[in-house]
Amino acid sequence: MSTVNERIAALRAAMLAQGCEAYLIPTGDPHSSEYLPTHYNSREYFSGFTGENSTLVVTRTGSALWADGRFFVQAEKELAGSEIQLQKMAEPGVPTVEEYCADALSEGQMLGLCGLTASCGLVRGLQKALEKKGAGIKTLNLEDELWTEGRPALPATPAWLLSAEYAGFTPAEKLNQLRKKLTELGCTAQLCGKLDNLAWLLNLRAMDINCTPYAMAYCYVTMDKAVLFINSSRLAPEAAAELAENGVTLAGYDDVLEFLAAQTEPQTVLADPASVNYAVYKTLSENPVLTVKDLDDPLLAFKGVKNPTELAHLREAHIRDGVAMVRFQKELEERMAAGEELTELTVDEILHKYRSQQDKFLVESFGTIAAYGPNAAMMHYHATEANHAKLQPKGFLLVDCGGTYLDGTTDITRTYPLGELTEEERLFYTWTLQSHIDIARAVWLNYCTGQMLDTLAREPLWRHLINYRCGTGHSVSFVGNVHEGPHSLNGRNQVVFVPGMIITDEPGVYEGGQVGIRIENELECYQKEVNQYGTFLAFEPVTFVPIDTSPIVPGVLSGEQIDWLNHYHRQVFEKLAPRLTEEERDWLAKKCAAIGC
Repeated sequence: MSTVNERIAALRAAMLAQGCEAYLIPTGDPHSSEYLPTHYNSREYFSGFTGENSTLVVTRTGSALWADGRFFVQAEKELAGSEIQLQKMAEPGVPTVEEYCADALSEGQMLGLCGLTASCGLVRGLQKALEKKGAGIKTLNLEDELWTEGRPALPATPAWLLSAEYAGFTPAEKLNQLRKKLTELGCTAQLCGKLDNLAWLLNLRAMDINCTPYAMAYCYVTMDKAVLFINSSRLAPEAAAELAENGVTLAGYDDVLEFLAAQTEPQTVLADPASVNYAVYKTLSENPVLTVKDLDDPLLAFKGVKNPTELAHLREAHIRDGVAMVRFQKELEERMAAGEELTELTVDEILHKYRSQQDKFLVESFGTIAAYGPNAAMMHYHATEANHAKLQPKGFLLVDCGGTYLDGTTDITRTYPLGELTEEERLFYTWTLQSHIDIARAVWLNYCTGQMLDTLAREPLWRHLINYRCGTGHSVSFVGNVHEGPHSLNGRNQVVFVPGMIITDEPGVYEGGQVGIRIENELECYQKEVNQYGTFLAFEPVTFVPIDTSPIVPGVLSGEQIDWLNHYHRQVFEKLAPRLTEEERDWLAKKCAAIGC
């Protein structure tokens, strides 16, 4: 099965043999992870699409893949030549996955899917749509049956515990915090299956997912015990001992379903349908002594607000990351000026060199996006050996990258001019910078949500009838995944901002086939003032890297926006200069020079 069409044909034959008229493969693993262990890249294997947040559905007569606005251009390119039809999420006239499946099935027919890689929330939405047609869902695992040759093994990297020196609290202290919250919610237990939440709860880390330091595991927490389901041979003896000291016992990773089915102690179990997989949720629901309560996972809110220890460490991590970014940009400019032949792949090599030299570096926080010219219009483009661009002394290079250190995780984007720019490119850059600054200098009362604040960023672009098909910003984990919740800056997020939240500020312009521009910092929410009008909140940057001022079109930025930019650059120089050589400081001083109107 060397081609996508051959794989789809084999999948279609297998589903029909199992009595299913359709089969669904989500982007998913047993833990609702955003970035998957390569073992679970089934949707990519069968479709050929390498992006995120997508779903493949195969029916008797056709196949379709849903992708969000970040990946429209990429999906069109990667699906070309296959039978798969691209469904552009949220575009007018495009059916949802649920609508498409319901339309494809008739009374008595079945939709097949794997219960381990589909979340309970996804299955429920499908069930609701299919019930109207008298159709149903059958759980089976055709991915394992068909994808055998060349499939990566299940991850089993060494697992370890992040010290409370960095995390701020021990696992026992966090378990007590969770138990207190469970009591408030009328629950006596929780099944934690989401890896980022579990990592926060037990300070557990590994490298089971590329660029993401998490361990494949589950944890079942009651008022008097916590059971961690993991391959115990992966844990160093000192880590296992520390978990035991914190009241955590160990069980085998593959034993979780059998364990839950065998429970005899009555419990009211919190299970978040959005993150618990359908097989686990079904097992909980079918045990008569367990009462399942559908609630949002409280661990998400806990880890979304960074504690003072985490904040102090991540600020330091960002300073070291800023030093690496400065050295990267300086070398890039020098080699371009010397006329060397550089490519998008070269960018990744230079960045890794300087990040890996920094103290406490673990791994890149995601695969570097180095996109030159029109490639940058694809928001999550990745250069490969087979498909990459050469850098030329004109236009823009967009670089979106980050690092994970023992004391924090970073995410930053800069768009660099490599030479001559068109007037349109300069305007796009200036408008993007306006949007970036407007969020960075926002002040608001403490009832505002991500949905409200997102509008502030878009207004400078909306004035020119431009928009971007993604959120303005997302939370970043502490020594974890680069995207987390519960808060974000987008048009749907209803989470109220509170001090201690970290958010990215990354508006952009993406003109297909022409140019892509993004400027991104991480910001920390803090309490600015309390007075007779209420509690005012604001942002302050934790990312300190110069923003190129040479493409700015004069007369477009307001005086307040210029003041913010000049103040930001003074901070950049003050924080980074002491860690640089004299030559590097001279270079940075020029990059941070104040601009006028």
